[in-house]
This record gives sequence, structure tokens and C-alpha cells, in this order.
Amino acid sequence: QVQLVESGGGLVQAGGSLRLSCAPSGRTSITYAMAWFRQTPGKEREFVAAINRAGDWTSYADSVKGRFTISRDNTKNTVYLQMNSLKPEDTAVYYCAARPYNRALVTSTYDYWGQGTQVTVSS
Repeated sequence: QVQLVESGGGLVQAGGSLRLSCAPSGRTSITYAMAWFRQTPGKEREFVAAINRAGDWTSYADSVKGRFTISRDNTKNTVYLQMNSLKPEDTAVYYCAARPYNRALVTSTYDYWGQGTQVTVSS
């Protein structure tokens, strides 16, 4: 079974930046299409960004385009989410997701999920 370990969450002022990391454990010999989702209490999970296995295709939610960048280091088998110009509306628990396929999806249909990391943006 694959486990996803997330890190990088925290408290930041509006306009600041954070960098989230997600590293799969277990079958790390397999490269995964990966994505980031976020969720606040009482709301459904929201797609944020995705990247395919090769790292040459990415997708972003309209709400984060131009501010967030998803990337990956296949040597380390790690995916990153660079979050710039953060807004209070970005406050949420951010979840890493992975699937053992070439294509990344913008839906929540992923095989593996991380435990989530809290991102709080103050005004």
C-alpha cells in the first residue's frame, strides 16, 4: 500500500508564500500522476492542481492560476506545490493525491491520499 507524506503547511500572512511537498512511500519504484486538493470544514473537497507522471502536463483550478505552481522531482519521487500571493480564501487543509497512471485528473478519483496539511492565511 502506498502512503503519501505531506509537509510544508503552516501560517502565513496574506501575500506570502508556502511550499508544500508530498512524497509517496511504499511502492516508490512506480511513478504516479499526482494532484493537490483542499478542503475546509463543512465544504466539499476542491481541486487545486495536478501533474502527470512525466511532469510535462499540469492543470490548475481557476482560483489559483498564476499564483500556484505544481512541479515534481521524479528522482526524489516528490511533488511540490509552490503557493505565492496567498489569500485568506486559500486557508484549508491541503491533501496530496496519487494514482498509478500516466494521466492526472481534476476530480477526486485518486487511489491514494495523504493525511492533509493545514494552510492558514491571515489578513
